[in-house]
Amino acid sequence: MRLILATAALAALAACSGANNASTSKNTTTTTTAVTAAPSPAPPGQVVKIGIDLPLSGGDASVGISTEQGALLAIDQAQKNMPHGYTLQGEALDDSVQGVHNPEQGVSNVRSFISDAAVLAVVGPYNSNVARAEIPVTNAAGLAQIGPSVVADNLTIGPDAAQLRRTNPSMNTFFRVCTTDSRQGSALAQFARSLGFKRTYIIDDNETYGLDLADRFEKDFTADGGTVLARDHLAKNTQDFKSLLLKVLAAKPDVVFFGGVTSTGGGLIRKQMFSVGLGKTAYMGGDGLADLGTVAAAQADGSYYTLAAPNAQKLPAARAFVKTYRAKYNADIGPYSANAYAAAQVAANAIIRAIGSSKGAIPARAAVVANVAATKLETPIGPISFDKYGDVTNPVLSLYGFKNGQPYFIRQIQLKL
Repeated sequence: MRLILATAALAALAACSGANNASTSKNTTTTTTAVTAAPSPAPPGQVVKIGIDLPLSGGDASVGISTEQGALLAIDQAQKNMPHGYTLQGEALDDSVQGVHNPEQGVSNVRSFISDAAVLAVVGPYNSNVARAEIPVTNAAGLAQIGPSVVADNLTIGPDAAQLRRTNPSMNTFFRVCTTDSRQGSALAQFARSLGFKRTYIIDDNETYGLDLADRFEKDFTADGGTVLARDHLAKNTQDFKSLLLKVLAAKPDVVFFGGVTSTGGGLIRKQMFSVGLGKTAYMGGDGLADLGTVAAAQADGSYYTLAAPNAQKLPAARAFVKTYRAKYNADIGPYSANAYAAAQVAANAIIRAIGSSKGAIPARAAVVANVAATKLETPIGPISFDKYGDVTNPVLSLYGFKNGQPYFIRQIQLKL
């Protein structure tokens, strides 16, 4: 467990106020009446928190830490807008186990947040299969959760999403500032065809995100006249892909498509492609390959990926954020740093608004959820608001490639709902 405090030292947490029951006697009849007590003023040092759940160690750490830093920067900057007597803090927990993001650890992390009455919202997770495990827990607790990068479609819409909210179906507590797998898969299929690729071999990591992404890519690639030569699902924790890649070599694809993330095989597959004679074959995937260069280095060249986010380096609205981030962390922003900043900005704004109507007490989590749902906020990635499902209403995708082991921006796509 990793704890990061984004503001001044932790002070004592005052007890939450709530409804009191008052009994009054009249003759021989006793009547119990619910009376809502007026919230008491916040004492000096009242602490409220935003939890952060991300992969902060192992194979996903390079993207997880830069995402965490974006969220912490927003929390730090939100402090100046906190009502008198309140301190806003960020508490970050690592959902990686043995170097890979882990749904069970994610659930443990959000349960820890839920048990702390000061935690009023959560930013995260990074990965869709972790989100799938966490959403039923945060929904049951009525705790707002805002994902910076989780893109699986069925986390928000459809019968699968409804099942995730079955304990508390009248309240949607999960929101995201990124777009979805289906949009990434469609954009990648169109981009692949625009590059002249006609034949693809598809590999996925058999996880929620990777399966969704590969499914949509396969559907749209074939609909646009492309041919899917074959598709394979990876066994968990596989390290040696030589036999699989020899099959790929024999099929003679123009492009190998990977549905998954670098840490679940995406990085090693690209590296090992060179050892079997596939080094000059193009490689493509979604935002899970954004950190491909950390594993494949220069062998990442010839690879392409999407981000479910705008290119913050190119946005006028993000200039101040990019400058402040560099000054604070002595590094460039990561793939989802700006998205995480926006997610934490939404959470902080919702908390501030809820405090404003709570008459000085720590607000109810339900009030924070309601304020997140009603968000209309300018952020470094543009205006943020959510539809009734919790999806962002201004979805954007960016296309990238790799050159000399480093990502380069190709173009941005403004998506239509």
